[in-house]
Amino acid sequence: MLYTKHIFICTNQRPEGARVSCGESHGLALVAAFKKHIKDKSLNAEIRAQKTGCLEACEAGPSIVIYPEGVFYGNVQVTDVEEIVSEHLENNRVVERLLMDYNKLPWYAKLNK
Repeated sequence: MLYTKHIFICTNQRPEGARVSCGESHGLALVAAFKKHIKDKSLNAEIRAQKTGCLEACEAGPSIVIYPEGVFYGNVQVTDVEEIVSEHLENNRVVERLLMDYNKLPWYAKLNK
C-alpha cells in the first residue's frame, strides 16, 4: 500500500435549493485542517487526506471516510480534526462519538426497513 491510511473528505456542493451537501458546511476547511494536523505531526508520508466528491452521506455530514478501515464519520467539525488525527490515525482507535448514523441517510433507511 502506498499509504497506511487515506482520508476522503466530502467537499461536494449542490445548487441552491437542492439536497443538502457537505461542501456547504465546511468541507474545504476540513481538508485544510486534516492536511495541517497530519503535516504538523510528520505523518504526511504515510497518511493522505484529500477532498472528494459526494460520498452519498450528506444528510449525516459533513462526512469523511477513512480507509483501509472504511470508517465513516458524520457531522465532522473542524474542532474534531485534532481528535480524529490523534485517536484514529495515530492510535488506531475509532472516535465512537463521531461514527456516522447511517439511518440518517434516506437511501440507507429505505434499504433497511
